[in-house]
Amino acid sequence: MFTHSAIASLNNLEMMVYNFVVKNRDKVMYMTIRELADAAGVSTTTVLRFCRKLNCEGYSEFRVRFKLYLEQNEAPQANFSASEVMSFFKSVNNDEFDKLLDNTVDIILSSERIIFVGAGTSGALAKYGARFFSNIGKFSNHIDDPYFPVTNDMAKNALAIVLSVSGETEEILRFASQFSLHHCKVLSITSHEHSRLAKLADFNISWHVPQTRITGGYDITTQIPVVYILESLGRKLAKKIA
Repeated sequence: MFTHSAIASLNNLEMMVYNFVVKNRDKVMYMTIRELADAAGVSTTTVLRFCRKLNCEGYSEFRVRFKLYLEQNEAPQANFSASEVMSFFKSVNNDEFDKLLDNTVDIILSSERIIFVGAGTSGALAKYGARFFSNIGKFSNHIDDPYFPVTNDMAKNALAIVLSVSGETEEILRFASQFSLHHCKVLSITSHEHSRLAKLADFNISWHVPQTRITGGYDITTQIPVVYILESLGRKLAKKIA
């Protein structure tokens, strides 16, 4: 039901509905369309568009299909975080997403150097990605300082793989823009393709897991999808290099 292509077709407002549905699975089946719209902070028209993009004629059909989806595909979960991760894996378990990864690997192979970029938690994953790719045989660097200078020499024939949960961090956007200005290809890996980073990048892989923040604004969104994408790209790359 929640395929990668279906989720990718959602705009920002429809993603708000999706995020609420994923986090409140047990409640949604018993909510009216008005209650869901109010809870998600959108209009009923947006909810209807959301339903239609999931191939449902209306909200009533969505509730029926969603109930069947949970009964047939969802094992009982200890907490919502596990449900979010399970939804991600179900959404990417198809030929379409596999083809997206294959195309990305071709881009990586055609680049002379790979530069992983990120800040905060994404910076830690950038370091992991660079080491993982280097282990495979594709030497890579990582930059976790968004103010690191970008030069023509470092950007020449390179691919910058920029990691960001929101895709809206100003420092990362400025950094990605610098790569683009130096004619360096940019691949973004973000939570959704409607972010500014995804639109700025030449290529994008999105993973569609709701962003989670705690008091103080600290981001504790799961990074399991990012690790899966990086490792999947790496393993596909290893097969082509061998």
